[in-house]
Amino acid sequence: SGARFSPGGRRLSCFLWASSVLCIGEEQPKNCFTELQVLKGHFDIVRFLVQIDDFRCASAGDDGLVLVWNVETGERLQELRGHSQQITAITTFTCHDEATSHTSLITASSDRSLSLWDPDTGNRVQTISDLQSVKCLLVLERLCMWISGGEELCVWNKDLELQCQKQNHSDTGITAMIELPKNCIAAAMDKDIAIYKLTISTDSPPSVAEIRHLSDHQDQIRALINVNDDLFASGSHAGELVLWDATELKILAYEHILWEESQASAQMEIRVGGAPKPSEMSVQHLTTNGKLILAAVGSGLYVYSVQTKTVVAYRKVAHDSNVLHTMLIELMSCSEDGSVRMWEIQDLPLPAEPTSPGFFGMWNFSRSNKQSGPPSKKVVDLPSMRTLELTGDLIGHSGAVQMFLKFSEDALVTCSADHLLILWKNGERQSHLRSLALFQKLEEKGGL
Repeated sequence: SGARFSPGGRRLSCFLWASSVLCIGEEQPKNCFTELQVLKGHFDIVRFLVQIDDFRCASAGDDGLVLVWNVETGERLQELRGHSQQITAITTFTCHDEATSHTSLITASSDRSLSLWDPDTGNRVQTISDLQSVKCLLVLERLCMWISGGEELCVWNKDLELQCQKQNHSDTGITAMIELPKNCIAAAMDKDIAIYKLTISTDSPPSVAEIRHLSDHQDQIRALINVNDDLFASGSHAGELVLWDATELKILAYEHILWEESQASAQMEIRVGGAPKPSEMSVQHLTTNGKLILAAVGSGLYVYSVQTKTVVAYRKVAHDSNVLHTMLIELMSCSEDGSVRMWEIQDLPLPAEPTSPGFFGMWNFSRSNKQSGPPSKKVVDLPSMRTLELTGDLIGHSGAVQMFLKFSEDALVTCSADHLLILWKNGERQSHLRSLALFQKLEEKGGL
């Protein structure tokens, strides 16, 4: 059978599709990024990129540096020095005043400090030291506040003044946070999601309290995202993808992704109990466009429809090693293998013979629907299943690509364990801009 149930009646969707990593030649007509510019300045792993505005981004990593770049020219605009150990989290913070708005950078570091920076001048505006470990940051722009998460949850105002805090009781601490409706915060802590309520009053200081504890994952939560105003999703190290109602705080869909070997592959590589290696089934990253969720599962990619609560496309082996970051608006992924890949969703070719019963099994199950007995089985017709076709491959880094940022259609920035950033450009557009600049120079000199 292509599907089975785990203890407790949860759905396990098993992918029995023999596959290997795709290769693509130098001819890539759908890949516009044909020029690259290497950006140097870091001297350790670069883990984070944040967009400041339409032409600037900031990079940060294990060297404790924060560098501000112009993505149009590749120029290093600012070098923010102040942290003595690696950066553990970074975000932009834009506070809208009556007439103007200004974007700042907030950084957290293993040196147990938080810093507020002005990216225009490179100045460290404010810093707080001797804190507990901070692993993630969340900005609440409508309230002009932000939250740090780690061994405790702390709420701060725009001037880096502590408003309130809440100690958590997890050994791992808070590793990810998202904003929910009604001034609620969802915080991932090991296998659980804690829901905090932020109370704002005009006549008293803000306060925060834990109101719910969601303990439905079987393993550590690796990704937590807002899907839309009504839904959020979480993914775990054991390959679980859970879709949640953001208001009712209950499960809408539970999907367990297992890449399983075909019989032929199993004969080539014997595994204890036939279970996949943990790295092959871990949900490393989630991204969404509000209708679909793209999950990085080990070295594969998996597209899930929020509306139908089914898989609509997948690629079992998308990279040579674990996928670390993805984008769904324009399908892209980057990996520990040092590459950035571009994809298109395409229909699978119709099989010449009837599909074997175990090819791909789907079970419909919702935790919120407390019906008696096991849920009914629904086998998805093969023509409705689609695949991810490789359309571009960006090879330039010699180490794991940690993440990327897309700027319009003409620029892409990647950061890597090789200490470098690469600015990828639309070669055809760059050639046109150079020709235009040359024409203007000649015209100014009276050469035309």
